[in-house]
Amino acid sequence: MIKSRVLQKLRSGEFVRVAGISRVTDPWLAELVGRLGFDVIWLDMEHRSFGYQVIDPMSLACRATGIDLMVRVLKTGYSSPMRCLEFGANGLMVPHVRSVEEARQWVEWCRFPPVGRRGFDGAGADADYMLADPIAHLRNGNEETFLALQIEDREAVECVEEIAALTGVDLLFVGPADLTISYGVPFQFDHASVQRAIDRVAAAVAKSGKWWGTTSSSPEAAQKALDRGARMVTCGGDHTFLVRGFQNAIQEFGGLRIR
Repeated sequence: MIKSRVLQKLRSGEFVRVAGISRVTDPWLAELVGRLGFDVIWLDMEHRSFGYQVIDPMSLACRATGIDLMVRVLKTGYSSPMRCLEFGANGLMVPHVRSVEEARQWVEWCRFPPVGRRGFDGAGADADYMLADPIAHLRNGNEETFLALQIEDREAVECVEEIAALTGVDLLFVGPADLTISYGVPFQFDHASVQRAIDRVAAAVAKSGKWWGTTSSSPEAAQKALDRGARMVTCGGDHTFLVRGFQNAIQEFGGLRIR
């Protein structure tokens, strides 16, 4: 069984660099990202069309290079986190967690007893395909997988202290864009209400001894988040890199003429 690179770094007081993959889900890209030195791949099932079948090969590429795979899950019920974890995800990100009750439900689904109520199989990638000792697998599943709940709604901010305090929740992840929309100030990221909400998340996490993260559009934005206490920051994703690359290409080759 493997240990989580994300948790290892967070527990040692370091921060985590995230690479987003949501368009090019072939495992070669996951392996490349791992070789470059990122800590975790964010695989987004919430907004993309691929299915669970991509998790197995991507998680294998991550294991080969020593990085983690974090899946932003589909909120379709109990089978969603089970499949992701058993197919090899080291961490789960749950979008739009709006209440303590919902947060508690995700803990129950993702953690083995006594912390949660996750069911045992023991034949997946997370249990070394049945080679792992069953008791060790239970312990490893609780200690070496992480649960990140997204705070991107004002309802969640109003109870964020209780969410952060839940046993089994490791990290809160602020979704800035949806948070601005929820507060009625779309994409006004510096609006006072949004900044107060982020401060409240940071304070709740600090009080509970957990961690928090957020997206960042630039190295400067990532540094500001780290200075604010964040310990997980995004460093770009394949969709953005593809769009910008083709935009640059059409501009660079736009001056071509037949002579």
